[in-house]
Amino acid sequence: MSALQSLKQTSKTTLTNREYLTIAIPLIISTLTTPLLGAVDTAVVGHLPDPVFIGGVAIGSLIFSQLYWVLGFLRVSTSGFTAQAKGANNASELFFSFMRPLIIAAVLGVLFVLFQTPIKFVAFTIFQGSEGVLTQATNYFDIRIWGAPFALINYVILGWLVGSANIRLAVFLQIGMNVVNIFLDVLFVFYFDFGVKGVAFASLIAETGAVFIGFILLWKLRYFSSVTSSLSHLVEKSMFIRMIKVNRDLFIRTICLLTVYTMFTAKGAKMGEVELAANAILFQIHFIFAYFLGGFSNASSIFIGRAVGGKREDLFKEAVKMSVKWGAIAAIVASIVLFLTSQWVFPLFTSIEEVLMVSDKYIIWLLLFPLVSFWGLQLYGIFSGATEGAPIRDSIILALIVFLLTYYIFIPTLGNHGLWLAFTLFSLGRTLFLWPYFGSLKKKLFKNEVS
Repeated sequence: MSALQSLKQTSKTTLTNREYLTIAIPLIISTLTTPLLGAVDTAVVGHLPDPVFIGGVAIGSLIFSQLYWVLGFLRVSTSGFTAQAKGANNASELFFSFMRPLIIAAVLGVLFVLFQTPIKFVAFTIFQGSEGVLTQATNYFDIRIWGAPFALINYVILGWLVGSANIRLAVFLQIGMNVVNIFLDVLFVFYFDFGVKGVAFASLIAETGAVFIGFILLWKLRYFSSVTSSLSHLVEKSMFIRMIKVNRDLFIRTICLLTVYTMFTAKGAKMGEVELAANAILFQIHFIFAYFLGGFSNASSIFIGRAVGGKREDLFKEAVKMSVKWGAIAAIVASIVLFLTSQWVFPLFTSIEEVLMVSDKYIIWLLLFPLVSFWGLQLYGIFSGATEGAPIRDSIILALIVFLLTYYIFIPTLGNHGLWLAFTLFSLGRTLFLWPYFGSLKKKLFKNEVS
């Protein structure tokens, strides 16, 4: 049974575990490839003899992660609007839900390239690593920045494919991009001895290739061939304003995340190269956890979007139940697996004994992350699928305030443990502050429907 067929069946039957997992599992595979790109970069340079290579890639890759996270709403909102258009069987809006964010992504990507010098200056002013670390980060940045337009366009392609239930194509693109990246990482670093520059070139080539393959797939499959609507509808006032409002709220959310991740990495850099390298490894595993849980969140977002577009309160309720159930199971499994395998997982990232010892000191915080954050991530999928961005914005602002208070109160006495405490409370806050909005969400979405 295809993912599309599963979604069609939900219009007639109760959403089952099998139908939900038919969508969720491919999305988990797809989303996990994103943090694996950074993890592979870190692991490859982690086996070079000096920790400055890990630190350089950690700072360089984080700069791009943060730049792209700022515009991560392009993927999330594209999925939400596309799912709603599909739920309403609106072919024209399905087309425009792709074109509107595509234009924005291309323009912003070009602006990143044009303003690369001030972006780099501001980023390095914030991080203030050692001279060796910043030299390697510069080597990484100067190459990978040219892939910015392609990385952002890829967000839109993936968002549209996910929202329109073309899950297999999204998985194909993501896995293909990362297989290419892994192969080129090993080739450029260990065979051609390009070092950090080789890692950057590998990411650039992989991101660029994914976009070209994505456009070829969309063209060959002729998804938009039957659309006859005037292009004037591309900037239709009501829909365009709605998209801007949702993207504005999700943009603010990402700025809050950007602030937390920047402060986290900057403080770790000031604690020394070994602490920075250890935090980089732990953070890469954190990203794997976050994207693993995010696969279920994305699945829920698709079903929620289709429920809203099709005005189906029954599907909404079932999607929420599945999100709670499978999100909780995934969080518990993730923590248990890391607890049992950490002695084998950490050496995959580095062979430097001192870095491994420091990483092991802070593993408790990583074990807590899935448990305190899973419901907040599922709620994020629910609200983004409904294209309700304001609660997401407000809740994460409150979580950021908690992070800042903990950051300045506990780091002076607890050091790196205080830094991880602040991050953990921020993750918990994203759950606790968004949850109260859930009760009013269903009433707002289905106020005119009969239960």
